[in-house]
Amino acid sequence: MKLTPTFRSILLLFVFSLSIAACKTKKSVSDSTPQSTPQDVPMDTDQKTQGEETEVNFPEKNSDLDDEPYDPTQDQSSNDSKDDPTLEESIESVINDVFKTVEDAVDDVTNVIDDVIRGGVQDNYDWSKAPETSTDSLLHKYIPFRLDADLSHLSANQIKIVGKLIDAAEVMNDLFWYEAYGDKNILLGSIDDPALVSFAMINYGPYDRLNGNKAFINGVKDKPAGANFYPADMTKEEFEASDVEDKKGLYSFVRRDREGKLYTIPYHEQFSSEVKYVSNLLAECAELAEDPGFKKYLELRSKALLNDEYQESDMAWLDMKENMIDVVIGPIESYEDQLYGYRTAHEGYVLIKDMAWSKRLAKYAKFLPDLQRGLPVPAKYKAEEPGRDTELNAYDVIFYSGDCNAGSKTIAINLPNDEEVQLAKGTRRLQLKNAMRAKFDKILVPISEELIDPSQRKHITFDAFFSNTMFHEVAHGLGIKNTINGKGMVREVLKEHASALEEGKADMLGLYMIKQLHNQGELTEDLMDYYVTFMTSIFRSVRFGASSAHGKANMIRFNYFDEMGAFTRNPETGTYKLNFENFEKAMDSLGEKILVLQGDGDYNGTATLVKEKGVIKSQLQADLDRLSQKGIPVDVIFEQGKRVLGL
Repeated sequence: MKLTPTFRSILLLFVFSLSIAACKTKKSVSDSTPQSTPQDVPMDTDQKTQGEETEVNFPEKNSDLDDEPYDPTQDQSSNDSKDDPTLEESIESVINDVFKTVEDAVDDVTNVIDDVIRGGVQDNYDWSKAPETSTDSLLHKYIPFRLDADLSHLSANQIKIVGKLIDAAEVMNDLFWYEAYGDKNILLGSIDDPALVSFAMINYGPYDRLNGNKAFINGVKDKPAGANFYPADMTKEEFEASDVEDKKGLYSFVRRDREGKLYTIPYHEQFSSEVKYVSNLLAECAELAEDPGFKKYLELRSKALLNDEYQESDMAWLDMKENMIDVVIGPIESYEDQLYGYRTAHEGYVLIKDMAWSKRLAKYAKFLPDLQRGLPVPAKYKAEEPGRDTELNAYDVIFYSGDCNAGSKTIAINLPNDEEVQLAKGTRRLQLKNAMRAKFDKILVPISEELIDPSQRKHITFDAFFSNTMFHEVAHGLGIKNTINGKGMVREVLKEHASALEEGKADMLGLYMIKQLHNQGELTEDLMDYYVTFMTSIFRSVRFGASSAHGKANMIRFNYFDEMGAFTRNPETGTYKLNFENFEKAMDSLGEKILVLQGDGDYNGTATLVKEKGVIKSQLQADLDRLSQKGIPVDVIFEQGKRVLGL
């Protein structure tokens, strides 16, 4: 973490003002030596927001004061009568020395803060103690997990690459802080309670992501739906009536100029110095890379960060096959933009591929075209054919940063999100095996022991959890990307509801795939293993809250399944029992409903579904409260980074 240029400038200007005041008690500074004051600083307050760079032109050290020997070959006319420095020059020298001293002190403070932040939330809080305060209870929604991996099979160059990729991913934390909130230094510096600082770090801001983004710091207003992607005072009506350039852009901020008119600024301009730094790191990794496909991807991704043109690097990412190291980095998902779902947020994953597990999964990709044709909807809703270059791979994740590390943690990825790339080449599904195991052991199993009927607990298995998650990601490639009536891309037409509906689709079609592959003999485990494990996962994911697309999708599904009798609740034991026949009817019915809403681009119908079903009713809330009372965490946080890996 670095102090923002704006905050650093404020400190320096403060000391500078004190120095000038002291000097004025002896002698006024000559008019020929203009001084920098806050009024002189060129800053467009409408175009610069918290965290942006502010240039301050301070007086440079006067070379005339340097102790240089006399050189008769040089023109000395400008130095006549300067055997001794003037009072003005002495004052200027003192001021420069003060600036240097303060800058060194600021650097020292920054380094201390860096050590604390990079050490991880775990180092700043004692997780072994029982909750005693309200802040303790907030933190205990999470449970720590160490992200480690065996790197012994990697070459010396590959080890170097891992370290550089972690350094690059670290930067995504700062970019996401700005996108999600604004200036993190001002926020963290205003909090006295170290435990509350830790909770703010987990959430990348003062909003509890597991509680509908409600503010947990007094005096903080509700989080804007558009986070920091848009002006906080901007209305939907204003935005939709504007002619702002790059209106639905994935890679730009919307801001106001001095006259109050909306305009956009691309990410690569807003984060110019940061993306140049990351770009250079990726280029260095490319030079070290031994796999040709990985080398090409790193080279193209390095360039893409500098202009926000990612499609070519996305294609190259799908082309690489034999790389043992992988990195997902840049602006990826649009979950944080809950105003429209247009703008993407920065994140980073550093991954080590499990070659043996990946080989086991590879066979399922070939079934995708046939599964698309067999979807239980009219032909017009499944006319698109998914790309055939689809992959399923398993990984150990060794570093999370930015969007994917905020609040509830991702355990599987389906990328790229670019619809043109998906239709041309397919996608890659990344199963994050070690993170998945953490959530299964520490959260899912304890939930089952509290909420699932004892007779069905035997059906909760890690293999079923892994498969459900995997086929959820595969199912993102099924269905439809463009509306059937010319309204445009589903993602754009359904706006802020697109993500929740897409996650709901992936869950339902993932179960559809499992059922079909089981019928074909490709999956041999008991179907009840998949269904009961899935049912338990609803309780796990619904706890993510309405601010999460996955949380909202699970609320919709729970209420829809409840209405269709997919499960029953025993009022005496407070446990749930799955009804096999009704469960299958419910999953087919909801899957069809979602596909039709997407294909028709039915924004109003989707909004109605979310409003009516995307809620937690009193009985479910009471059962979820029991989980909290039992001390069952909602999600995990990671002890991670170069120190954990011994790099």
